Amino acid sequence: MINVYKADSRNGSNHGWLKTYHSFSFANYYDPDNVKFGSMRVLNDDIVQPETGFGTHPHREMEIVSIVLRGKLEHQDSTGTTQIIKRGEIQRMSAGTGVVHSEMNPSSTEYVNFLQIWFEPNERLLQPSYEQIAYNEESMKNTLLPVVSNQSLPEKIAYIHQDLTIYLSELEADKSLQYTQEPNRRMFLFVIEGDLTVNEDFALKRRDSVRITDVTNLNLQTVSGTQFLLIDLY
Repeated sequence: MINVYKADSRNGSNHGWLKTYHSFSFANYYDPDNVKFGSMRVLNDDIVQPETGFGTHPHREMEIVSIVLRGKLEHQDSTGTTQIIKRGEIQRMSAGTGVVHSEMNPSSTEYVNFLQIWFEPNERLLQPSYEQIAYNEESMKNTLLPVVSNQSLPEKIAYIHQDLTIYLSELEADKSLQYTQEPNRRMFLFVIEGDLTVNEDFALKRRDSVRITDVTNLNLQTVSGTQFLLIDLY
């Protein structure tokens, strides 16, 4: 089954310093039919204005992945980690038994746009940890580049405590690619930019997404070019 979620169906809010769009139930937005997809619990598309951000706050028992699309994001947490993440880098934080952190836009002139993705971990009471990796954007052209996984892969990836792999891809105009996964798993697709057609019948635009079950083969095509993420999860 392939279920399409259009960009304008997301819950959106504008707080001045923050413009955010929630693909799943989050904060004051609750939909009992849209709480999670497998182990995937949150996908927030956040735009944070200069010199503002998410002040110090706690997390527990969650795997949190941040992907910066534009600008820079400064991370600080109670493990003593202080890092700045930018486009071309991935951040993974395991909240485990409990961590306190902040995420701020250090720029005085430019907003930061990033995707924040949460997953339930495959084991509880983990020691909190943080990881940041860089990837080569050229390496995701016309292919699927794994950037986060619990599998041992030849590419440099961020390790996550859950049975999933996150891929990034940039397809050039009039290109296509295929993806095959094992049976009894799920796939989640999110179009970052451009257009993407899934299995010839499902046309997606910028910020549209699809949730896929009981389908093992994907044919992904674009007309004008696209950037997207694909998550293979249980």
